Amino acid sequence: MSAARALGYPLLVTGGALAVIAAWVPFADLDQLSALVVVGVAILAFTAYQLGLAVGVLPTGLVATGTVGGSRVRQQHRLVSRSWLEITSGDRMVWQPVFFTPALSALTPTDLALTGHSIHAGTDRFYPSGRVRTTEPAGKLVDNPSRPTTPAAFGLPRRLLLDAQSAVGAPVMGLLWVYVMHGGTGAFVASTTVAATTFTWLSAIRGSDPT
Repeated sequence: MSAARALGYPLLVTGGALAVIAAWVPFADLDQLSALVVVGVAILAFTAYQLGLAVGVLPTGLVATGTVGGSRVRQQHRLVSRSWLEITSGDRMVWQPVFFTPALSALTPTDLALTGHSIHAGTDRFYPSGRVRTTEPAGKLVDNPSRPTTPAAFGLPRRLLLDAQSAVGAPVMGLLWVYVMHGGTGAFVASTTVAATTFTWLSAIRGSDPT
């Protein structure tokens, strides 16, 4: 159940991005088709990499094992919002990005059980969304709020709306494509749509935080 909550949303957005790309294939010329294939392959490859980190197939760099102290912080850097676990083992502190689950919104400083590449706090499991950092992540780090959060805060519409903020530069990519490769309104709409969904996907697959 924890895997479905943590990984379900980014996989859903991945499927949506691939569907948008596939929808434009019948209308694409050879150059456009090549670009669509490159973007699609890149999305699949990075998604597979992120899933490999999440389920422990690929190492995250988190080498501590046993019971350690930990707490959750929310990172805000430009348009990026992610959840991190601050993990303390002895005199060493590291930061591990994790995919968001509702359990994170109520997580207070606690003991974390590290076994291999899995991270547990009681019955809750957290899934890495990137490699561990030994330096503090860039931007503003906010300690986990203790106020209750309504289920609507974790809903699909809210999460998509927040992740879609990163697509603000999509029209620029569309104009750039039209300028370099030529084309009309159709080419601009297609490239802008693909860029917007790709930016939204990138935010989701890196473990965005909707709180």
